Amino acid sequence: MSPAAFQNALILTGPTASGKTAIALELAEKLNAEIVAVDSMTLYRGMDIGTAKPTAAERQRVPHHLLDVLDPWESASVAWWLERAGEAVADIEAQGKKALLVGGTPFYLKAILCGLFPSPPSDQELRRQLEAEAETLGAAGLHARLASVDPASALRLHPNDVRRVVRALEVWQLTGRPLSEWQQQSWWGEGNARPSFPPGACLALDIPREELNTRINHRVESMFAAGWVEEVRQLQNLPRPLSREASQALGYREIVAVLDGRQTLEATIAEVQLRTRQYAKRQMTWFRSLVGCEVCAADSVFARWTERT
Repeated sequence: MSPAAFQNALILTGPTASGKTAIALELAEKLNAEIVAVDSMTLYRGMDIGTAKPTAAERQRVPHHLLDVLDPWESASVAWWLERAGEAVADIEAQGKKALLVGGTPFYLKAILCGLFPSPPSDQELRRQLEAEAETLGAAGLHARLASVDPASALRLHPNDVRRVVRALEVWQLTGRPLSEWQQQSWWGEGNARPSFPPGACLALDIPREELNTRINHRVESMFAAGWVEEVRQLQNLPRPLSREASQALGYREIVAVLDGRQTLEATIAEVQLRTRQYAKRQMTWFRSLVGCEVCAADSVFARWTERT
């Protein structure tokens, strides 16, 4: 799917708990738009509370696309998502409406704006070896190894993101080229014109750090109060285990430790709050560095987009 498929869409992103959903709903109603979720976890059925998925009432207000389209044991690649998102945008525009893409998954956002780089080869046996090495060395040890061969990827990836650290090392060992170098290549290839999005078509909400941290802390507490632990219990009782992608959802692994009796609920809430704040910080770093994505204050989004449409 070419980035040209998204040229007429508007993209609203920002860190977790920045208020994207509320702003998007009001914008969509003003702009006669439908929403396409740019979120790798709201794809999954049954993962509602922990992903802050739009409620049934919110979906009644404005049609949403790419929510609840996979079972939790299924996998979704960036390429698969990009194809589905392009189809959704085409359907929306065929109705004479505006497509509003909303969410904070960085790799999905980059795929929209820049296309996909050619996928390096993979090797399941090598991947299993690297995963075993992660168990032996620990996440920090494996991350240190990545830093020695691909410092750019190591800087981008958190040490606890073992899945992506393993993938980066796999690419290095198979090709002799760092993953960060592969990712400089986009779908259009050398010599082809790079699509350019209209200025201001992609906006990232900028919330003061202290305010955002407070929002995150309150939001995590509300999720637990709404039954997040029971949601994870139900996921554990499904006929098949969660896919590698679904199991990476922030907070779910920590709650499993509560259900297994390995950690107290109080300690888990604090840990999830901390990890969410850290994730939000990494998101903002990513958004600020992404070409075509403009950071702006939340209260300026309405004026900028209602004036241009």
